[in-house]
Amino acid sequence: LRQQGVQVSEKTVARIMKELGLKSRTVKKYKATTNSRHNLPVYDNVLAQKFSAQAPNQVWMADITYIPSKEGWLYLASIMDLYTRKIVGWHMDKQMTKELVLEALDQAYRRQRPQDEVLHHSDRGSQYASHEYQER
Repeated sequence: LRQQGVQVSEKTVARIMKELGLKSRTVKKYKATTNSRHNLPVYDNVLAQKFSAQAPNQVWMADITYIPSKEGWLYLASIMDLYTRKIVGWHMDKQMTKELVLEALDQAYRRQRPQDEVLHHSDRGSQYASHEYQER
């Protein structure tokens, strides 16, 4: 309103917004999701920023994102097929654990049933570097 030259107090704006049932949106603080300071095994970046594939189930990209909710943070692990850009596996939970990413990986495998090797690309977070995930 000020940028448009309208002179009005914050209290007036707050009162009108309340009457109309409007609430302001605040930007949530950044929440880090990757813990790469661990002693777990990590592999070289074979993909090397070449984000392309020639067919489905050649390259799967994995990541975790966070979603703010009234109950707290929710974590979403997803696996995307680089060729189709389709999310082939996902799982959501209140905690960011290795089980979160294992469920997403298992779902991707059950849905896609890849016949050949799949290059799997993720960050170097402890969930992806866990022994259980690496074995799977």
